Amino acid sequence: MAVPVAFFALFFAYPVTAIVGRGLKAEGDWQFGRIGEVLSRPDILDVLWFTTWQALASTALTLLIALPGAYVFARFDFPGKQVLRAVVTVPFVLPTVVVGTAFLALLGRGGLLDELWGVRLDTTVWAILLAHVFFNYAVVVRTVGGLWSQLDPRQEEAARVLGAGRFAAFRRVTLPALAPAVAAAALMVFLFTFTSFGVVQILGGPAYSTLEVEIYRQTAQLLDLPTAAVLTLVQFAAVGGILAVHAATVRRRERALKLVDPAQTPRRPRGAGQWALLGGVLLTALLLILLPLGVLVERSLDGPGGYGFGYYEALQSVGAGGSSTFLVPPLEAVGNSLRYALVATLIALVIGGLAAAALTRRAGRLVRGFDALLMLPLGVSAVTVGFGFLITLDKPPLDLRTSWILVPLAQALVGVPFVVRTMLPVLRAVDDRLREAAAVLGASPLRAWREVDLPLVRRAVLVAAGFAFAVSLGEFGATVFIARPDNPTLPVAVARLLGRSGELNYGQAMALSTILMLVCAVSLLLLERIRTDRSGEF
Repeated sequence: MAVPVAFFALFFAYPVTAIVGRGLKAEGDWQFGRIGEVLSRPDILDVLWFTTWQALASTALTLLIALPGAYVFARFDFPGKQVLRAVVTVPFVLPTVVVGTAFLALLGRGGLLDELWGVRLDTTVWAILLAHVFFNYAVVVRTVGGLWSQLDPRQEEAARVLGAGRFAAFRRVTLPALAPAVAAAALMVFLFTFTSFGVVQILGGPAYSTLEVEIYRQTAQLLDLPTAAVLTLVQFAAVGGILAVHAATVRRRERALKLVDPAQTPRRPRGAGQWALLGGVLLTALLLILLPLGVLVERSLDGPGGYGFGYYEALQSVGAGGSSTFLVPPLEAVGNSLRYALVATLIALVIGGLAAAALTRRAGRLVRGFDALLMLPLGVSAVTVGFGFLITLDKPPLDLRTSWILVPLAQALVGVPFVVRTMLPVLRAVDDRLREAAAVLGASPLRAWREVDLPLVRRAVLVAAGFAFAVSLGEFGATVFIARPDNPTLPVAVARLLGRSGELNYGQAMALSTILMLVCAVSLLLLERIRTDRSGEF
């Protein structure tokens, strides 16, 4: 635990504590009265209210749309199932900037809806809710569907034999068994939407602001650190509560259910109703997932002179069309992002692998608290972390403010939780007697790990690396603060282009977003080929 604890203390706890302390201290004294002052302001109350209700609405809408998909993937076997599983998972690993850009091309000014029917939904709450469903659809399908596929269908069939109708059997047998998985998925969706940043910033406009967006505005635009510090504490407390409830829900699911091999349950759809359900899920995937991504690609090719690669070619030059958005050609952001993501993935594998190994020892409350600590970067404001890097890592021996390594360190903080969640179940499944046998035969602990554990977890390591690479590639909240102007990442470059007017800037943003989407999709498809299908967890 020593290395992961030191890493999180130095690159997470220290920057966050420093930025909060700077906001709540005046002349060396803590000013806790500022918390009440900030939370009583009408504009801040409006932000808190919007953050909460849009997260609740997004969660309910995601469950409503995704639960039929979870059932289809759990119970049905049909041609192209593995490809469709990969397709519906693509949005989860896409950067929020790409998701916002895709929906802007579909719902915004000059978008598909605007051209066909003269309807614009950007700067409305509906665009935000739909983008959140797009982003989190796979969370419900994977989490609930993974458990659903392992429930013994004979239990519901027995209830039907005893006289229960189809709905009654589902309500009294299957639904109670699924309830912990549904609750866990709902909590994760609520967490991701509660801390939404890129989607709200791009699609919401100035009328809508979540806590994360408001922290960014107060920090970067208004330089109001006291308000930003209070909002960070509020978000930290909310995320801690959500993660605590989520952990209890997952533990309950692990204790309560007797599962079967998921390979035994899928079968071909039977009857018109089941085929209609399958068709509805396929149509949902087409309209909700493929359509926004398809429109994004189409807009990237639709130049002033007709369809072609003009916007992609413009990415190779600086200041095309009179723009001074970049100091280097925007296309260099592709190479920057790949290099940063590879380094971040390596860091995340080392830190996450050590953390997962420590968590397999089950050392009581200390380890459970450590497990919760590892999840905090997913919910704590990335904006706070990024700005905290700038004000803390600026003095020897950690004067990293001008170093390229700062970006991979921030990205690794987000990748570590995915590494831990992927490797931990596999490590816990390794029989301790294998390690003991190796020790009896004279193997050192290091050799026992190399000869026993590593071959068994190699595939999990590859899956963890794929997730860490994808989320590192798309990290935006912290990177927007610390990426240097001459070395922008892809999400930062897209945000800069969208922040400037002009058809060329818009087209280049679409082109860069398409490149980023393709890189993430290829990473996920490779991951899907090597992943094990024994768990519904991410």
